[in-house]
Amino acid sequence: MATRPAKKTSKKKTTAKKKGPVRRAAAPRRKSPGTKRTPSAAFMKPMQPSEKLAAIVGQKAMPRTEVVKKVWAYIKRHGLQDRRNINADENLKGIFGGKKTVNMFEMMSLVNKHLS
Repeated sequence: MATRPAKKTSKKKTTAKKKGPVRRAAAPRRKSPGTKRTPSAAFMKPMQPSEKLAAIVGQKAMPRTEVVKKVWAYIKRHGLQDRRNINADENLKGIFGGKKTVNMFEMMSLVNKHLS
């Protein structure tokens, strides 16, 4: 029986690269625990809803954030949400431009068209 000669392994010399100092990102500034975040003035500006939107949220002018809350309350109260889609009833079809189903992300842009 013949034996095989041992394989020669070539060992490469590796040189360690010098690393510079580790730089960390600056820590975000923290506000004192007693201060509250102030809302943007653009969101708090009262907006007048159109007649179609007023059927859902009411006639008086209100901030955009309140309009969104009232629209979502209407959708949940009537069981119109199906995962990410909103199934429009007769009141919502007028706001959604006649669409039967609207994506929840698309809904805000359609509601904003009815605010002035």
